[in-house]
Amino acid sequence: MQTVEKIKPCYPLFGDEDYKKSLGDKRELFEEGHSPEKVHEIFMWTTTQEYQDLNFKRTALTVDPAKACQPLGAVLCASGFHKTLPYVHGSQGCVAYFRTYFNRHFKEPCSCVSDSMSEDAAVFGGQKNMYDGLANAKALYKPEMIAVSTTCMAEVIGDDLNAFINNTKKEGHIPQDFPVPFAHTPSFVGSHVTGWDNMLEGIIRSFTLNTMEGKKIGSNGKVNIIPGFETYLGNYRVIKRMLAEMDVDYTYLSDPSEVFDTPADGEFRMYSGGTTQDEIKDAPNAITTLLLQPAQLEKTRKFVEGTWNHEVPKLSIPMGVEWTDDFLMKVSEVTGKAIPESLAKERGRCMDMLADSHAWLHGKKFALYGDPDFVMGMVKILLECGAEPTHILSNNANKRWGKAVEKMLAESPFGVNGKVYPGYDLWHMRSLCFTDKPDFLIGNSYGKFIQRDTLHKGEAFEVPLIRLGFPIFDRHHLHRQTTLGYEGMMSIVTQLTNAVLEQLDKETMGMATTDYNFDLVR
Repeated sequence: MQTVEKIKPCYPLFGDEDYKKSLGDKRELFEEGHSPEKVHEIFMWTTTQEYQDLNFKRTALTVDPAKACQPLGAVLCASGFHKTLPYVHGSQGCVAYFRTYFNRHFKEPCSCVSDSMSEDAAVFGGQKNMYDGLANAKALYKPEMIAVSTTCMAEVIGDDLNAFINNTKKEGHIPQDFPVPFAHTPSFVGSHVTGWDNMLEGIIRSFTLNTMEGKKIGSNGKVNIIPGFETYLGNYRVIKRMLAEMDVDYTYLSDPSEVFDTPADGEFRMYSGGTTQDEIKDAPNAITTLLLQPAQLEKTRKFVEGTWNHEVPKLSIPMGVEWTDDFLMKVSEVTGKAIPESLAKERGRCMDMLADSHAWLHGKKFALYGDPDFVMGMVKILLECGAEPTHILSNNANKRWGKAVEKMLAESPFGVNGKVYPGYDLWHMRSLCFTDKPDFLIGNSYGKFIQRDTLHKGEAFEVPLIRLGFPIFDRHHLHRQTTLGYEGMMSIVTQLTNAVLEQLDKETMGMATTDYNFDLVR
């Protein structure tokens, strides 16, 4: 029993006899469940090839898709603009989900409001909610811009954001000149990366579509950087650092790196940093626009090419050595600025790390999942390390992405055993980890349940999880790390290699049995 002098946290508490009895009574008296023997039998069946064949025939059911919905991406995008309040036209519960998702990942508050649509709005529409919502949000939180997105409810009933926002201004609830860009972000199609793309296109459209007269490509001497749905705060900083070392001026179109990493100094910052409205208006005058995650930015690309008339370079996400080289050389080409010795030395240190770690990563098999650009970048890194990507899964990727990854695999001797699964989910990945066991699994926190399940079958079947991607809920401070550039390559190689060495120590720790290889120097 707990007392004031001895308060236990959850983990050991539920191992106490009284709690074990309580849980046992609950199962016996109320759950009407199956016997432990039957549960074990079914569990073992789900690890077989027979079950996998059935699992892969699913068409009407998704189990843990490893993606979130569009408005969540829209909220992150809006958060990257100066004194901008993300506003979701929909139910309050949806916004609570978005905020807690970012709270848990960044360990920071997430400012986002809802106009709390409920049953009456579902019948009559949400115009009245927007009248009050926009007026209250502006008065209470004093933003300089409110960026509006939608949830399922608003989309199903067909609410027209453009009309609703214009009506709100005409009725005098907010000033006519107050910026309220918007994006329709239905949750039942696409994913969080689609929502990010839609929101950015909505913001740059709002500020530049009808003001292109007098704009001249290259006149401001800058390059535009569009990050896409990016939750590694170190990635914003590493791109800025590399551009600064090249003496390249730039505009980041959405930069939430400060608002989701504010200092603990006694001051609450609802808004911090971010791209200013003047920078958005000036963006068409840039030399060009670089997309860091091109697979997820189709709508933005079309607007930048069609309205700003920028020739958007065809680049891949700058992960790994070769694709970072491509990024820096393209920046050098379009700006005329040389790549400095400091970056050449950084590249050399990265190559030295690869040489040091190659023996441990060579031939190791990795299953991985996540967002399309990130997974493609991870495959590139694994191939450069001499590792073997085996099961490559992205639920929110399309067939064109799948063919691009297959082409990468075919061009490397380390990719011959790789198989690509666009549109598949983590229950598919679970089957693959049982029937064709990789050495490690790379993905977000949800992969820990696959590790638990494989271990439950026996230690020989365990597939350890290496946490890379979004969201990371069950570890701290990983969101501050870097995955882009040479610095990101070095960070990931460190994480991968040490995971291999950690597993090797675990397997060679048996006293006088396996500890002949329990070496101090690896």
